[in-house]
Amino acid sequence: VQLQASGGGLVQAGDSLRLSCVVSGRASTRTTVGWFRQAPGEEREFVASSSWVDGRTEYADSMKGRVTISRDNAGNMKELVDLQIDTLKPEDAAVYYCAARRPGYSTSTDISVYRYWGPGTLVTVSS
Repeated sequence: VQLQASGGGLVQAGDSLRLSCVVSGRASTRTTVGWFRQAPGEEREFVASSSWVDGRTEYADSMKGRVTISRDNAGNMKELVDLQIDTLKPEDAAVYYCAARRPGYSTSTDISVYRYWGPGTLVTVSS
């Protein structure tokens, strides 16, 4: 499974931003995909995840109501998993990563169970 995140950039506080993750590979359509973020000097933290296994979505409590995760089958063994973030705050500035579990498992907030990672995309929020 390979992952590639995109969509980061410089935005203003209060704006919305949509990040995209292309998940590819033989098992790409059977995985739980999660979004995580890491601010400078901070640990990487869970943001949201979407499960193919049971259709569940899960969100970090701190971001509920401002984030939406969605996924779409793009064909050719590719999935698109997007993260919409609304009402951005300066503290949302971070490198955002998408990651996938081994096929067959549902959502989890536990970063250690996500086996496959892509390079991150930087989100900068100006106040």
